[in-house]
Amino acid sequence: MLKTLMSTSLAWLSIATFACAADHIGYRDVQLGQDANRPLNVVIWYPTDDQSPLEVIGENPVFHGVHAIRNATASRGEHPLVVLSHGYGGSWRNLNWLAKALVERGYVVAAPDHPGTTTFNKDADQAARLWERPRDLSRVIDALSSDTEITVDPQRIAAIGHSLGGWTVAALAGARFDTAGFERDCRTKTSPRACALSTELGLANPQLQHNMADPRIKAFVSLDLGLARGFSQKSLADIEIPALVIAAGTDIRDLPAQLESGYLAEHLPKASSTYVTIPDAMHFSFMQLCKPNAVALIEEETPGDGIVCTDGGRRNREEIHRETAFLVSGFLADALSVNP
Repeated sequence: MLKTLMSTSLAWLSIATFACAADHIGYRDVQLGQDANRPLNVVIWYPTDDQSPLEVIGENPVFHGVHAIRNATASRGEHPLVVLSHGYGGSWRNLNWLAKALVERGYVVAAPDHPGTTTFNKDADQAARLWERPRDLSRVIDALSSDTEITVDPQRIAAIGHSLGGWTVAALAGARFDTAGFERDCRTKTSPRACALSTELGLANPQLQHNMADPRIKAFVSLDLGLARGFSQKSLADIEIPALVIAAGTDIRDLPAQLESGYLAEHLPKASSTYVTIPDAMHFSFMQLCKPNAVALIEEETPGDGIVCTDGGRRNREEIHRETAFLVSGFLADALSVNP
């Protein structure tokens, strides 16, 4: 049976904190332009010993940012690397809270804005090239693997994604999309939100069926992903690296966790996958912290979108983030064989 939170948390607890924990967080904003047809804006967070003034990164009137030192000198030594993938219509800012938690434990963390499916680039042609999303992460890994200022360990690389980002990192781990199977599944209306995006994301394009795996990835984490039912069951069963699948237990009505995260967990190898449901998390609980007046500001501009700042229970989002960061950091420490 699937490993569960109860069977893994005690084992992870002893390895969740690294000896190379960061004093401060460094931050860089870089452009990867070697592919002229798909330039990438990438943010990199990393451990630093610098004592320069902190600034707030990624903040706006709705969402909180994180404190970091811009263009700081990276701490010495090789660091495990995590690449992050945001959800549909999101940006690198959405998982800044998780980047902070991981850098504090010694990781280098890098996140691109995926062209076509980011807040800042909604180009329809790029959005319909969904297979480029996993490649974006591979390009980020390429860049950091050759970086002489921020040193990463090529044997300790993982990927984490939320929503469509969860789909992205699963594809990067070796999951293969079956366009005909997805179309058949949509006729049963089991995943209304995912199926509604079929045309917009080019989900009938046979290019999506190609292998998008990057063998440098040693583990992956999915945070309440979507489009999971498009992956073939065989390809999921063939994934050999450890996986942590986290689901939001409170449904937002059109992205049922049991049919998305549950599907992924059901077909991944049981010995190497862990499935956890956070009962009071909603789909957007994995985004950054909202400011007190966030819902009113969002509703004034785009009625109905205030749901991005809504969670599903009595706990606040910060507590949900704390639980998620504990699960993720413990899982990665184990999966990447990081010595405490």
